[in-house]
Amino acid sequence: MGSCRWRKETVTSGCGYIRRSRTAISVEILKAALEGAKKTHIVYSANLNFDMVNRYLEMLEEKGLLEHKGNLYITTAKGKEFQEIAKELGL
Repeated sequence: MGSCRWRKETVTSGCGYIRRSRTAISVEILKAALEGAKKTHIVYSANLNFDMVNRYLEMLEEKGLLEHKGNLYITTAKGKEFQEIAKELGL
């Protein structure tokens, strides 16, 4: 990766562009939804656009880490466990 520097959960290029891992983004979304959150709150908390959030929400629901109730997204017990494991591994 030439001039890119690796950091915990991010890759930074010389232009200042930061790329987070899928795991890091997933953990941020699950954290935002711990007590239940609307999609707009998740967009701002995870610093993503609506298209990206929609893709992640769908994937996290399919994996059973997040559930959609009414207009709220709520982290499941499995999602909380995933967060803990990611935290322990430093992901």
